[in-house]
Amino acid sequence: MSNSTTFKNLVYSIMAGYQSNTNMVKIDSPVPINKASVLEIVNKLQFLVFPGYFSTINLKSDTVEYYTGSLLEELAHHLEKQIFRAFYLYGGNEDGLQERSEKIALEFLQRVPAVQSLLSTDVDAFYDGDPAAYNTDEIILSYPGLYALMVNRLAHELYILGVPTIPRMMTEHAHSLTGIDINPGAVIGHHFFMDHGTGIVVGETTIIGNYVKVYQGVTLGALSTRGGQQLRGKKRHPTIEDNVTIYSGASILGGDTIIGKNVTIGSNAFIVKSVPEQTKVSIRSPELSIVSNESKHTQDADGNWYYMI
Repeated sequence: MSNSTTFKNLVYSIMAGYQSNTNMVKIDSPVPINKASVLEIVNKLQFLVFPGYFSTINLKSDTVEYYTGSLLEELAHHLEKQIFRAFYLYGGNEDGLQERSEKIALEFLQRVPAVQSLLSTDVDAFYDGDPAAYNTDEIILSYPGLYALMVNRLAHELYILGVPTIPRMMTEHAHSLTGIDINPGAVIGHHFFMDHGTGIVVGETTIIGNYVKVYQGVTLGALSTRGGQQLRGKKRHPTIEDNVTIYSGASILGGDTIIGKNVTIGSNAFIVKSVPEQTKVSIRSPELSIVSNESKHTQDADGNWYYMI
């Protein structure tokens, strides 16, 4: 069999898959969402929120107004297009859809200054909470936690404006880069700090208060997702009140779970019930055993070593 015949048969086989796997196929769609454009919007929003840090030009005080205006015009144009496409794909070309998309894009951009102010408190929280940080420039330029938080705060505004798909595309892009998974539906207060960040998961209906500190590997999740789509719109994830610290590896689950103000959650704790204010939660230290060829020793929770026969 010639290569041309082999490839022709392969084409037919793959096209048969297109017909049978319709949930994975987007053919003849007139206006698909452009993922590359959405990610470019994220980049330009970063330029807007942190002027002078990520742009390729050296911003000057006498040109920043022109730069900002030009950037806003470009963002508005691309946002309108992608928002229109998102609504079109999931609701059809209803009357006034273009006008609605333009209005939402403008409303979103009008919210950027408030997001920038929130992120300024986060920068302060990262700097105050991490003695390894030499300055705030280092945090803005290099900390994955701040990047994930920036993307989430911006995506959250699109989420509450009712834009489908695009907010999740934004936060999953940040997730892929940082290992930090924050659903755009999560509500997060000011001065939020994620130390290290890797492996943090924050579910859609999570509510986080002000001055909260979270370490790597923390999960703020749901008790069970076996209900599937029947759970859509219900409070499935915990509420974390102000001034709470959650150490690495802790899991806090359930929509009825409330962690009160000024609580400290120790590493690897598994919590499915509410915790009252002014409380410290920890798990008992496990016994550590070390076995050698000649002897066996054990260490208790207080650090004392014992010889075991």
